[in-house]
Amino acid sequence: MKFKGEFRHLNQERIVFLLTVCLFILFALTLNNFLATNNILALIRSVSVLGILGLGMLVVVLGRGIDLSLVANMAISVAWAIQLSETGVPVGWALTIGFCFALGVSLITGILIAYAEIPSLFATLAMGTLIYGFGRAHLITGTDVVYVPSDFGWVLELGQGRFLGIPMPIIVAGILVLITFLFLRYTKPGRFIYAIGDNLPAARITGIPVRPILVSQYVISGGIAFAAGVLTAMSVQAMNTRVVNSNMIYDVILVVVLGGVGLSGGRGNVRNVIVGTLLIGVLVNGMTIMDIQYTLQNVIKSLILLLAVVADSIINPRDEQTGQQGDI
Repeated sequence: MKFKGEFRHLNQERIVFLLTVCLFILFALTLNNFLATNNILALIRSVSVLGILGLGMLVVVLGRGIDLSLVANMAISVAWAIQLSETGVPVGWALTIGFCFALGVSLITGILIAYAEIPSLFATLAMGTLIYGFGRAHLITGTDVVYVPSDFGWVLELGQGRFLGIPMPIIVAGILVLITFLFLRYTKPGRFIYAIGDNLPAARITGIPVRPILVSQYVISGGIAFAAGVLTAMSVQAMNTRVVNSNMIYDVILVVVLGGVGLSGGRGNVRNVIVGTLLIGVLVNGMTIMDIQYTLQNVIKSLILLLAVVADSIINPRDEQTGQQGDI
C-alpha cells in the first residue's frame, strides 16, 4: 500500500522530467562538448520556437480542441509580411498586416468550430491547407523562401540579438511563457478555458460564454503562431514556407502531449509544455551530436509521440461527452 501511494505521485510530467534529467546526464558523460555553454544555449534556442508554438497548442487543447493550421498560419502570415516590406510597405505596417491576417484566419477557424460545430481536427486541417494554398497562390509569389531584407530594422534583433549574453529568442520565449501562465492562471477567460475543457455542459449551465471562449482560443493560438514565425524568420533571416509540409506540427503536438497535457481537455499547464520541450530539445541535440540521420530522428520522435498518446489515453481517458463532440 505504501508503494502504491508513492507511485501515485509519479505523474506523466514528473516521469518526463526525470527522463530529461537522465538523458542530460547520459549525454553529458558520453558526448564531447555537450555541456559547453554555447551548446546549451544553442539547445534552448533551437527549441524556443517549438515551445512557443506549444503554448498556442496548449491554449487550444485545454478547451478540447486542436489546431493543425498552426504552422501554416505561422509561415504564410510572416512570409507575407516580409514580402510586403520588400515592396516598400513600412516594416511596422507590414508586420501589422501579417499579424491581422494570422488573427483573421484563426477567427474564421474558431467560428467554424464554435458556431458551425465542425470538429476541430477537420476544421483546422482544412484551414491549414487553405492558408497554404491561398498564401502561395495570391500572397507570396515566385519562391518558397522569402528572405528578410537587411533594413528590416530593430525586429532583426529579436532573432539575432542578445541580452546579458542570452539569445533574444530564449528571452522572448520566456516572456511568452510568463504571459500565457498568467493568462491561464489569473484571468477569467483562462479559467473559463479550463472549465470548458473539463466539462462543456456544466460550463454552459454555469453561464460561461462557451462559444466566444472557443473562438478566442484559436485567435490566441494564431497570435502566438505569428510571434513564433517572426522569431524564426529573424533568426535565419528568411521564412521557408515549405515548413508547412514538414513534420513540425507533429513536433508541436509531441511537446504538448509528452509533457502531460490531456487531449481530453481541461488538464495541463505551461509547465507541461516546458518539460516536453526540454526533453525533445535534449534528445534532438544529442542525436545531432551523434550524427543520427534526420529521417531516423523523425522515426524516434514519432515513436515517442505514439507512446505519449497511449499514455495520455490511459492517464486522461476520453469521457462520453468528448467522444460525442468528435474531438481528438
